[in-house]
Amino acid sequence: MSRVLRRKHVLKEMMEDDFELPTEKQQIVRVVSSRGNNLHEVETATADEEHFLASMPNKFRKNVWVKRGNYVLVEPIEEGDKVKAEICKILSAEHVKEYIKAGIWPKQFSKKREHEEVDVDSDEEANVDLSLMRNRNRPALAEVDSDEEDDNSTSDEE
Repeated sequence: MSRVLRRKHVLKEMMEDDFELPTEKQQIVRVVSSRGNNLHEVETATADEEHFLASMPNKFRKNVWVKRGNYVLVEPIEEGDKVKAEICKILSAEHVKEYIKAGIWPKQFSKKREHEEVDVDSDEEANVDLSLMRNRNRPALAEVDSDEEDDNSTSDEE
């Protein structure tokens, strides 16, 4: 089978999924980082947030890409010490919606996590946050203090 046909069939299989619920062995995890050689570091939804490596099966390699923050369904394997699971399904937004409706989606993976919420109480923290999010590819606009602007406008009127 050619690469194009194989990619077509793999993508078709993913898109025409029947939204099966995970079995007892399978586990929903979040991808933390890519370690290379088709290995991904994932974290569980348990209280201790266990991190381990999961391998990408051959049928997904060079056909489907997984990035940080994506959710996958993994099945444990017995062979490895470091690699403890194999990815059996890459979850899309539709999968997440179906799992939430079914009530099996982990609460730790909900979008509003308590420790990730940002509290901005003071103006200094707000300015720091804005400076961190500034696009470095754009030229910086000169910031003028409002007091200096008022002084300049009164001197021009006289």
